[in-house]
Formats: sequence, structure tokens, C-alpha cells
Amino acid sequence: VSIGNICRSPIAEAVFRKLVTDEKLDRKWMTDSAAVSDWNVGRSPDARALSCLRNHGIETAHKARQITKEDFQTFDYILCMDESNLRDLKRKSNQVKDCKAKIELLGSYDPQKQLIIEDPYYGSEKDFETVYEQCVRCCKAFLENPH
Repeated sequence: VSIGNICRSPIAEAVFRKLVTDEKLDRKWMTDSAAVSDWNVGRSPDARALSCLRNHGIETAHKARQITKEDFQTFDYILCMDESNLRDLKRKSNQVKDCKAKIELLGSYDPQKQLIIEDPYYGSEKDFETVYEQCVRCCKAFLENPH
């Protein structure tokens, strides 16, 4: 989960979906991404995010959506990108009865210990590539050993 759901979280979602498909685990995992805010609802991911994924042979048809109460009740894990998203999500989860989701930073799984996945929106293609690499490392580690 990220603030607008057009850069970081769609990359993470697409990376994780490809990993579970490659490992033939796609029946075991339901994967989605969402935003804390409602700014970009219905929008496709940022063109640079799509281009970065395509360069790595990954396609996505994701459209931005805002996180819902049901997400907190349905998903086992809600992984987010930075401290402000973590704070917002924990606050939202406190208002949900029967919240079963464990809310964590995706970066907490990074073997290189980069806790925060920075928003590349105001950056360059290189920043999107950095996000992609972080997502690959974190998603692999998460898939091997969820906390």
C-alpha cells in the first residue's frame, strides 16, 4: 500500500504476482495493491512504473483504488512503503472490527535492510528501477518467510 497507488505499490503487486506465478503458488495467494488516499482512483500506474515493469518482462492491468474496510478483514498481510503509510494504515485498522491483517513495512523484509521504499514520483527512471529492485528483494524474502 502507498499513498496514491500509481508508483510503488503497483510495482510491488506486479512483482509479487509474477513471483507467485513463477513458483506456481498463485492459487495460494490473493494479491492486490491500494492507496491510502483517494487521489488517483481509477488511474493506471505512472507511465514510468509501467515502463520499468515492461523492461523486466512484467505486465500489469492495475487501476488505482483506495484501501477499504474489507481489505483489513480479508487480507492476512498489508505491506506498505513508508512510515507515514504505516501510521495511516494502523490508524484506519483501529476503526475496523475484526481486522485480521498484519500491517508491516514491505522494507522490513529487505535482506539489504533498506526499510523505506521511497516514492519515485518526483524522481527519474533510475528511481523507479531502485523501487523495482527493492520490491524484488523484499517480495522474495516475504514469500520465503512471512513474519
